[in-house]
Amino acid sequence: MLRSDHEVHGVVRSAPLSPVEDVQYHCADLAGNWSQGDLPRSIDCIVHLAQSRHFREFPERAMDVFRVNVESTAMLLDYCHRSGGARFIYASSGGVYGNGARAFTENSPLVPPVHLGHYLGSKMCGEILSQGYIQIFGVAVLRFFFVYGPGQERSMLIPRLFDNVQNGRPILLQGDAGIRINPVHVEDAARALVAAIQSGASETFNVAGPDVLSIREIADSIGEYLGREPVFQAADGEARDLVGDNSAMSARLWAPRKVFKECIEELHPD
Repeated sequence: MLRSDHEVHGVVRSAPLSPVEDVQYHCADLAGNWSQGDLPRSIDCIVHLAQSRHFREFPERAMDVFRVNVESTAMLLDYCHRSGGARFIYASSGGVYGNGARAFTENSPLVPPVHLGHYLGSKMCGEILSQGYIQIFGVAVLRFFFVYGPGQERSMLIPRLFDNVQNGRPILLQGDAGIRINPVHVEDAARALVAAIQSGASETFNVAGPDVLSIREIADSIGEYLGREPVFQAADGEARDLVGDNSAMSARLWAPRKVFKECIEELHPD
């Protein structure tokens, strides 16, 4: 979406097997030793999407999460300033709101730090660090809600549900239907991100999809597509929803259009 009008540089852990044409790649492990010298001398905008792949492994991989989610954010913000950048986009998580019965707006209260946990705490630290540069360049914080689409890591929620239904593994449900979410397709998420780059405003946006679905409804739709009956198992606790109000996203960035039921075929493993 960017490469036709922009010079795009991608920071990656290792060179991709199928590189995107007209994208210049820079190999750097944000959890290891890297420096601003590994990156272009001057840039206009940074889109910081990276997160630690070990975000579930606390406390064993706590420092990996810190280096990728916090330390690298501070270094990239400094690099943006030193390289003449005018815009910084930071990818956060809708999880910072916690759970509740109503859709969360960008002004909803956030989870108190003592209850955030290590991963979400690191994302909140990144938000705070990013917003500290608003007087120097434009900063947009995007809080993503369950992005899904082709090529996603199988450990993420939506492909994990697909694999569980396909392989007959039980899906845990709190209550009768499990929590309700509104997952966003990667294409809608990308279009919102591009709009955030172009807007120039310093704002926070929820990036969430158009469908509010329970875990049972998602699994049933996958089962209907696969011709398999999902297996459900009762879990302890009360189902508490995590739904993002996407009104601001729809009005000022991009109105999400991808309906979950119409995108299930993209969830097959590569």
